[in-house]
Amino acid sequence: MRHYTIKSLLRQLPNPLLERYFGGHGVLSEIDFSSLKRKRVATLFDAWNQLPEAQRSQLDAELRAIFDQSCEKGFKAIIDAAADQLSGDDLSDFVAGLSTLPNHYQRAMVTFLDYPQYWKGACYFYHADTLGHWRKRKNMGHKSASSDSASRDNLAERIRHYFHSVEGRGNHCVVDYFHRGDLDYFFAYPEDYSAQSVEWISGSFERQRLHTPAFEIIFLYSQSDGTLDLHYQGPKKLLEPLQGMFAESILKLKELPPDPKDERVYDLSPLMRRDFDWVYSAASGVDRVAVKSLRLSSKDGRGDKIILEADTDRDIDAVYRLMEKINKATPLKQYHITRIELAVQITMDVEKGPRQATIRITHPNACSLKYDERDLRLREMLAASGIEPKVPEPSGDDMDRDG
Repeated sequence: MRHYTIKSLLRQLPNPLLERYFGGHGVLSEIDFSSLKRKRVATLFDAWNQLPEAQRSQLDAELRAIFDQSCEKGFKAIIDAAADQLSGDDLSDFVAGLSTLPNHYQRAMVTFLDYPQYWKGACYFYHADTLGHWRKRKNMGHKSASSDSASRDNLAERIRHYFHSVEGRGNHCVVDYFHRGDLDYFFAYPEDYSAQSVEWISGSFERQRLHTPAFEIIFLYSQSDGTLDLHYQGPKKLLEPLQGMFAESILKLKELPPDPKDERVYDLSPLMRRDFDWVYSAASGVDRVAVKSLRLSSKDGRGDKIILEADTDRDIDAVYRLMEKINKATPLKQYHITRIELAVQITMDVEKGPRQATIRITHPNACSLKYDERDLRLREMLAASGIEPKVPEPSGDDMDRDG
């Protein structure tokens, strides 16, 4: 997990870029950046702390966003944002120019300073890539998404009216749109309930400062696949109404198409064996896969469960050794795996070395992986290893009935 501090960012950026950034805001003009070498970070940090709190807070929000974009995932988001406006040699020149810079910190800062037309979209894409809890709906058809202001305003009004009528919030709403490859992103921000918070304001401790935040709804539409992914952290019963608003406002459908039930399931039974072989290529960056925990559920439907957890840092087969001990007292052939947690060592940046990623798969078809670059590699590993959701084979009884 990357942790932002102003000092950590100052260490990574060269003096010329820092001078451009702070000079653009009209601050730290007393510092001679051209001669700043020894104790550079300490000098800049002391000057930073002397800035008025309100001004420092504004700059801190920008610098935190620059820090967030200063990674491989952030750079990919920058390229995708630029690709929506550039093509051919222009896009190649843009990517090549940023690629010649020594690190992602400089690439993020140069984009912020010199290419503001791509910055907002890049921040939105990076944010979406970090989110989990996406709900997918198929059978949305293949109509192009209407991204004009009238269609976005119509979607915003539907969202506003719905939440205002049902929950008493959402007095206002705005919808932003961005295109990414063959995907359409719609970011909706309805007004949330007013809240009172505890804050420090210009050095004073305020116990009941009233403010009105926004909550977030993201629609991710794939015209080629005919699917709609929805990110909304709220009651499940609201998903279909939100999907319907999108279908009518953006896709111009008369009603929300029926949603065929996803009958695919993860086949976790091979993982009952200790000798299961994980399949991954050297290019994936995967170095090691360990089964960290298993949840076994009784096949007789009584609801009995056994949860096995073990430390796999020293022994990659620790869970299976534990399973063998339990099997002597309680035969496990009457149980099947309904939840598994994997600890994966994967290298995304050679300079930083391997990092641990956690994958949680729950029967029938829930998976904790996102769709960013790292998790797409892990999904490929699951698919290559045969651990992917598939439509179940019809049983003998089903075949007899069909006949």
